[in-house]
Amino acid sequence: MNETDAVPDLHDTQPSRALAYKHRDQGLPAPPPFLFWGIIIFFILVVAGIAGIIFGFREVLQPAQQQRIIDQLPFMSLLRRPTPAGGVFPTIIAPDDADSALALLEMPLDFAPSATVESAASAPLATSHPTGVPPTATPTTTPTVRASPTTAPLPAPPAATPTPPDFAPPAARIAGIRHQRQTWNNCGPATITMALSYYGWQEDQAYAGARLKPNREDKNVGPRELAAFVEDETFVKAIVRMGGTLQLLKRLVANGFPVIIETGEMFEAYDWIGHYRVLIAYDDSLQLFYFFDSFLGVGDAAQGVAISYAQVDSDWQAFNRTFIVVYEPQREGLLRTLLDDHWDERGAAQIAFDVAQAEARQQPQNAFAWHNMGTSLAALDRHAEAAVAFDQATRTGKLPWRTFWYQFGIFKAYYEVGRYDDILSLARINLNNAPELEESYYWQGRVREAQGNRQQAASLYRRALAYNPNFDDARQALDRLS
Repeated sequence: MNETDAVPDLHDTQPSRALAYKHRDQGLPAPPPFLFWGIIIFFILVVAGIAGIIFGFREVLQPAQQQRIIDQLPFMSLLRRPTPAGGVFPTIIAPDDADSALALLEMPLDFAPSATVESAASAPLATSHPTGVPPTATPTTTPTVRASPTTAPLPAPPAATPTPPDFAPPAARIAGIRHQRQTWNNCGPATITMALSYYGWQEDQAYAGARLKPNREDKNVGPRELAAFVEDETFVKAIVRMGGTLQLLKRLVANGFPVIIETGEMFEAYDWIGHYRVLIAYDDSLQLFYFFDSFLGVGDAAQGVAISYAQVDSDWQAFNRTFIVVYEPQREGLLRTLLDDHWDERGAAQIAFDVAQAEARQQPQNAFAWHNMGTSLAALDRHAEAAVAFDQATRTGKLPWRTFWYQFGIFKAYYEVGRYDDILSLARINLNNAPELEESYYWQGRVREAQGNRQQAASLYRRALAYNPNFDDARQALDRLS
């Protein structure tokens, strides 16, 4: 055997040389070198293309555009930006003050209603339903609709004897509400439009959305924003309170008041998310509430989406049982009577705290109970105690990761006690998953302003206003710096 017939070295690691030996042994010509490198370049381009698609899907497309693609190609949901592990908000490093948290469980709150608030007994009473009689199927007064800034509200109807505040018939229903199927990410505008339709409002959710969320990707329209929209755009009014009860919801429906509640939901194929729905009916015999829901629809036979009392209360807990009542000015006296201690904002916060405190005693790992304690304490300007409650809520590791898209009491409490680094951490986590959250930029700006960095603060306030030009808090903060 001559030298050219030697067996090739098995340790030869050059693929092109080994391939050449193989082809020579089989009597085939060796492949040209460009073929080998062409294959390598092809695979590099494929990998780069996949990486480019992932980057473009996550970073270039807006969430609404992503959703349209996912609707056609469901597997593309795998390319969404990763959410926090376990679907919960990452634990904020907080002072290890478990004893202070436990002390909150036994802390009484000394509370006195605001002296400026009229008592319900002294407030004038207006249209209502006779004692013991369920409401009629249509609004009890002629609808008042704002056609233009010069439109005058209708005169108040004659006063009548109100239904006792603690009374609700076994079943009641409000008719005359027009359902709106929400467009992308438009739950708040759609739901407030439904409630206003009871009073003859003719505009649709697009009209409300243009005012409430100029940026369609805005992740949150807060309850107070919805109430302000009602006050600014119509001649009916709206009130926002926390600490609602199932019995209070029934009393409001029985007396013909449309009421919106804010809940935490996990719809099929979606993570936990905040959601509004308008209550239209209840039935004690079935233990069911009925809602017009902008996402789920109108239910069987358009009677409303039926949800059990227990489930409603569980979903509602995530937002400290916040509710919005839309009402005509001439019926404010009756509404005061029905709300009783809830009419006063501090009274409602006290009620919400008491409920949350009892729930936290029974279930010490209930993150929503601790968070609701913090929200209530922040509303009562008890910021140091609120911060302790919020610490315990995050320490449980069970708050859904979108919680602070919607609720900002934790930012307020931490700001008032000087925990600026924790505010920046909260905002950074929010913005990593939703860069459209104007409230996060606002609180970053508050921190920078407090630290004396006015230029950076102004830049952050402008960033917030770029996402929502109607964000009054950011506008006022920027004017203050000017």
